[in-house]
Amino acid sequence: MWKIGMSEEIGKALQAVVDRVKQAAARRPQMLQNVTPRLVAVSKTKLPEMVVEAYQQGQRNFGENYVNELVDKSSNPQVLSLCPEIKWHFIGHLQKKNINKLLGVPNLFMVETIDSVKLADKVNGSWQRLRAANSQRLKIMVQINTSGEESKHGLAPEETVNTVKYIISRCPALHFVGLMTIGRHGYDLTEGPNPDFQMLLKRRRELCESLQLPLEDVELSMGMSTDFEHAIEVGSTNVRVGSTIFGERDYPNTPSPEKKSVVMTEEAAGKLERLAVTEQ
Repeated sequence: MWKIGMSEEIGKALQAVVDRVKQAAARRPQMLQNVTPRLVAVSKTKLPEMVVEAYQQGQRNFGENYVNELVDKSSNPQVLSLCPEIKWHFIGHLQKKNINKLLGVPNLFMVETIDSVKLADKVNGSWQRLRAANSQRLKIMVQINTSGEESKHGLAPEETVNTVKYIISRCPALHFVGLMTIGRHGYDLTEGPNPDFQMLLKRRRELCESLQLPLEDVELSMGMSTDFEHAIEVGSTNVRVGSTIFGERDYPNTPSPEKKSVVMTEEAAGKLERLAVTEQ
């Protein structure tokens, strides 16, 4: 239930995160591009009313991990009527059977998790068919598994150049805009810069040199609630922050039927174990 007082809490939390994003960007070395990072407010498991409240506080970019939840939330009457300029980012693992459902989302802005040539092909073909009257290309990022963990989706880092080359040359309906990673959970920054972020920076340099792309044209999506400031300091242009804005999420041991309809229809039961790892 939407509680009185939540509106004020979300507003204060969102403004605090916006301020921290700006401060982190100001701490960047001069050699890094002077671009204000994009804040994606991750609203998974949260009520549509909370999305509306954040939107009314000035937030425009929102992220969801599950296709069914994104479809439901984006088509919510309040969201449709009160959030006309909302920009939806899909930031979860995309199963091929859900591509058409995802691409039908109103105000879909970006898919950040393309992790194979086959997936890129299918998304490209579906976008061409579904948006035949719309010549606008779909913004996508390529997800890289920088930590090498089996629990993470994403390309092996060494496949980055060939995959992006294929997308640019063979997927005319897609607009490649950058690289994305989740990275390992709970990295201790006292040990030095996050190696997963450093890996993504390295792969971007290699990609730009190989394909002769301007460095500033390739975004980096890295950083979540626990590490977004560090991610920005080392070069992230897109951070995905959820619990710090909307509050902690509750994943009960036995999900309710409503939760099951969102989660279980898209991910095998075993993937529930990875929710804590991929917490935004």
